[in-house]
Amino acid sequence: MSAHNQIASDFIGLFRRTFLSRRRFMTTSAAAAAGYTLAAGPVSAAAITTDAKGLITGTATIETAEGPMPAYFAKPEGAVNPPVVIVAMEVFGLHEYIKDVTRRLAKLGAFAVAPDYYFRLGDLTTVSDLQKLMPLVNSKADSELVADLNATVEWAKGQGGKTSKLGIIGFCRGGRTVWLYSATNPNLTAGVAFYGSLVDPASQKQLWPKSPIELAPVMKAPVLGLYGSEDTGIPPSQVETMKAALAAAGKTAEFKIYPGVAHGFHADYRPSYNAEAAKDAWAQMTAWFKRWSVLP
Repeated sequence: MSAHNQIASDFIGLFRRTFLSRRRFMTTSAAAAAGYTLAAGPVSAAAITTDAKGLITGTATIETAEGPMPAYFAKPEGAVNPPVVIVAMEVFGLHEYIKDVTRRLAKLGAFAVAPDYYFRLGDLTTVSDLQKLMPLVNSKADSELVADLNATVEWAKGQGGKTSKLGIIGFCRGGRTVWLYSATNPNLTAGVAFYGSLVDPASQKQLWPKSPIELAPVMKAPVLGLYGSEDTGIPPSQVETMKAALAAAGKTAEFKIYPGVAHGFHADYRPSYNAEAAKDAWAQMTAWFKRWSVLP
């Protein structure tokens, strides 16, 4: 098996089968028409939709060393120098769920930006097979990822965003991105990682030199980690190891592990969604960003 086909812990969680009986799901064509990804499986007909009332939303192009990177943004109308929050997406590309989360953050007062840092790999929202998606996203080097995030920050600053109050939020692989960026950018104010992987496959060392647990001693921003006890790829024991590593290094972090909850519990469009845990996790995120003055 090639290095790029090794299964990262976030993919293990995605492969978990979820009971479907109590939710209605869109047809594949309806889900695609609504802007959702194809590889994540069934898309709930009750997925949360956040309107753009009171917001300025749109697409943007962010310049990188390898070409223009697409992005989606949302910010409050009339806001002057709003705080900037980067939205780090799952492995499925820049699809409707991530855009909706971006609007939700804007409703809280943030200039939220979701960069499509997988743009060099094509449009991942059209990839329908997880087995085909895996080697693509695993080919993304951390050095390139950090450069793309830095370019996003500079773009937001140029658009009037207040990057002295800079946050990052991420889901699944994007949760790992939160840990990585929190160890890399000394100007980051705070981060929130939703079920982000903490230990990388050994085969990924060339592209991902250090896993989040290995980066614990050099964390530069406080991070809130939100996890599920039934996550098959990121067990509670791994979360506790990360917690201990951060404490030993004198780093500021907090964790919440939701009992009986699996990977992807915030993804309201997927069968893994857990409404109670998702609602609480969003409240935890909001309080964390307010605590560190990212959100007003």
